[in-house]
Amino acid sequence: MTQEENREFTAEEMARAADELKGIVSSGKVMENVSMASYTSFRAGGPADLMVVPDSAEQLQSVLQYLDAEGVPCMVLGNGSNVLVRDGGYRGVIVRLGDAFNYTRQEENDLICGCGTLLSMAAKVAAQAGLTGLEFASGIPGSIGGAVFMNAGAYGGEMKHVLREAKVLQREGTAGNTPAFAQMGPEELDMGYRHTALHETGGIVIEARLALEPGDPAQIRRTMADLTARRNEKQPVNYPSAGSFFKRPEGYFAGKLIQDAGLKGLSVGGAQVSELHSGFIINRGGATATDILQLSQIVQARVMEQFGVQLEPEVRIIGE
Repeated sequence: MTQEENREFTAEEMARAADELKGIVSSGKVMENVSMASYTSFRAGGPADLMVVPDSAEQLQSVLQYLDAEGVPCMVLGNGSNVLVRDGGYRGVIVRLGDAFNYTRQEENDLICGCGTLLSMAAKVAAQAGLTGLEFASGIPGSIGGAVFMNAGAYGGEMKHVLREAKVLQREGTAGNTPAFAQMGPEELDMGYRHTALHETGGIVIEARLALEPGDPAQIRRTMADLTARRNEKQPVNYPSAGSFFKRPEGYFAGKLIQDAGLKGLSVGGAQVSELHSGFIINRGGATATDILQLSQIVQARVMEQFGVQLEPEVRIIGE
């Protein structure tokens, strides 16, 4: 359920949902009033009413079946590297994909990764196996599931270039509205610029099979080291952020537009347009989600005023 569908989640509903969820997962994996600043890379944002952490794909299926049937607002969260929760928090259930979804295994030249696997770890595993193709992802923050969902990319590479197929838990158009597993390739996922069909269907990536090629391990490591050095030199990796805050507008670069508008270093509270890379909004310390959002709105308004270009957030913004 998306933020547009987010509705009032009463205390009575929350208590009932907590009891039901404890019957699906272990009671220690259902938590109340959870600060989302601890689970998102911005290190900002209000509390979620409930958080549930399934221990398997089957538990996740049962959790979503219950939440969808009861109309309980929910959102599935991976590494939280591309999400900002407003300071009012999230009225509903955050379904967090934790350690049970963090795994990799090799089958010939394919690398199979659980949705909770960090991209950096998947790239490292591929390098150790002498498999090339995933070097571009070595420095992208976030997990495999989120990367497929967003078709993440950097330095000329995108997930659609290496994804053979993904195991997806579908939530729309299934018999009896019961979430069902399906294998989907890049074309079925309609992978475009920072977008897939899953944005509309609410489907959840459970596992990804990446099609790689044999390569020279030493060259793979050199490429990854070079990309890491370039990233560290040009991006504010020492501050909490969600990576590039805005999508790249057609024909432009968001960071250059923001810099040319004289906004580099502009601050609202603890939030700042990075002095190192203007496409990043960073948390310099103590920033609230409101600080971040107000700063992003100032940036959007100034760029529109000066250049007539509408910047759209790449970050998913949820809550109230």
